[in-house]
Amino acid sequence: MNPTQPSDAETAAIRLAAELAARVAGRTSPNPAVGAVVLDPDGRIAGEGATQPAGKEHAEVMALTEAGRRAVGGTLVVTLEPCNHSGRTGPCTEAVIEAGIVRVVYAVDDPNPVAAGGAERLREAGLQVLAGVEQAEVLRGALGPWRHAVMQARPFVTWKYAGTLDGRSAAADGTSRWVSNALSRADVHALRDVVDAIVVGSGTVLMDDPQLTVRGVRGLAPDELADRQPLRVVMDRRHRVSPEARVFDEAAETVVLDTAVPRFALKALFDRGVRHVLLEGGPTLAGAFLEARLVDEVVAYIAPKLLGAGPAVLEDAGIRTMSRAVSLEIHDVQRLGDDLRITGRPLGPTAAEPAPRKD
Repeated sequence: MNPTQPSDAETAAIRLAAELAARVAGRTSPNPAVGAVVLDPDGRIAGEGATQPAGKEHAEVMALTEAGRRAVGGTLVVTLEPCNHSGRTGPCTEAVIEAGIVRVVYAVDDPNPVAAGGAERLREAGLQVLAGVEQAEVLRGALGPWRHAVMQARPFVTWKYAGTLDGRSAAADGTSRWVSNALSRADVHALRDVVDAIVVGSGTVLMDDPQLTVRGVRGLAPDELADRQPLRVVMDRRHRVSPEARVFDEAAETVVLDTAVPRFALKALFDRGVRHVLLEGGPTLAGAFLEARLVDEVVAYIAPKLLGAGPAVLEDAGIRTMSRAVSLEIHDVQRLGDDLRITGRPLGPTAAEPAPRKD
């Protein structure tokens, strides 16, 4: 066992842990979605676990419980540094020590000063600790938005839109159903399934009367509502939305924010425990978020259609010259039938840069 390098079994285990974390994305906030794997002394998988909803067991405890006595002398592999504080659950570090684990391998340091210090506590107890293993890969997954939210004190914002190849969200006569195909629309529900909240403006509600729910995911029938629904958020400073709108039905909780300022809205949501927001508002709201440099990820569904007229997918974002354009680093391009789904993140100085840590 090399104290400074992961074994092949440990590298494979941390990738498995990232997959376990992805399965609980959107279900753990304000806690992070974390995955953990226990390897026995021979390097075989003895236990697996993922973070449970807030107030319940963390990933480490779930994996250690499944491993039982096989954890003695073994290795804990986890996506996030084990916590070292008592909240609604006890410190994971103490559970790791008591289980007889001798080595801990993890990907990402805990950015929360309240919970950090786990690695130091484990080393003090005589355990080998290896940090930073597969960190970049893990941060591309479920842990990334949570880490960003903690460091920025605001939710991570994914802006999703559907448009034609020439950048139109609807036709000149206002018809917008359907810009994208059925595969893209199903994919949007999978995207909604892993966030904490969906944000729209009053204009979207007045024009489209969306329900903003998650349907047809995780083996459900296409129109079947998921058990867990994200918070529905309507930014409606002028109180234009009728209480009869579908967004106020009983399918999910809805809040109305009496503000047009994205930063105020995000602060209010962060205080409610929201860590990942899906921005589904129209072009005006999207422009306001982009102008404030509050878009951290873009997911675009591009249909092979040309309209030549009609509403654009994005309105004024305060950009007047090409040198001020927001450039994106493309992370993924997938074909969904005839549509393309393009995922990218802004490059350069934006509000998504880590804030200075306050000691």
